[in-house]
Amino acid sequence: MQGLRSIALVVAAVCGAGLFVAASTTSPQSATAAAPDVLFVPTPQPVVEAMLEAAGVKAGDVVYDLGCGDGRIVITAARKFGARGVGIDIDPAMVKAATAEAASAGVADRVRFITGNLFSADLSDATVVTLYLLQSLNERLRPKLVRELKPGARVVSHVFNMGPEWPPDKTLTIDRSRVYLWTIPER
Repeated sequence: MQGLRSIALVVAAVCGAGLFVAASTTSPQSATAAAPDVLFVPTPQPVVEAMLEAAGVKAGDVVYDLGCGDGRIVITAARKFGARGVGIDIDPAMVKAATAEAASAGVADRVRFITGNLFSADLSDATVVTLYLLQSLNERLRPKLVRELKPGARVVSHVFNMGPEWPPDKTLTIDRSRVYLWTIPER
C-alpha cells in the first residue's frame, strides 16, 4: 500500500502544475481522501445565470450541481429562481465554504452541499443538472444522467459538451463562454 501511495504522490507532483489530476473513488466514504478530477475554476456569474435561464429553472425545480465548488450555481438557483438545490463536491473544504456562502445568502433552508463522488451520487431527484467539468467526465457521466434522470430533466454544461453521440438541444455563447443544454428524452 505504501508503494501505491508513493506512486500516486509522484503522479500528483508531475500533474499538479496547473493540470488536472484524476481520482478514482467508488464511494462517498472514500471521497474525502481523493483528489478532485478537475481544479476549481469558478463559473462567471453572468454564465451561471445564463445556464439557469437556458434550463428554464423555476421554483419547483431541484438543481444539482456536480462538482459544485463554491456553490454559486445552486445558491443562485435558490436566490434568483426560487428553486431548491444540491451541490456535490469531492473536496470537503469547498463543501464547507459553499455551506457558509448559502447561509450568508439566506438560502440555507433551500440548498445543501454534500461531500461525495458525483459518479456514485443518486441524481434521481434532480430536474436540472449543471456541470463545469471536462469533456471526458461529461462523456463518462452521460449514461448515468440518461439512466437516473427523469424524462424532461435538463442538463446544462459550461464549456464542455457530451460528445458527438449526444448533440445539445441548444448552444449559447455568453461572454465568450459556451453553454450547452440537453433534455432527457422519453424512454
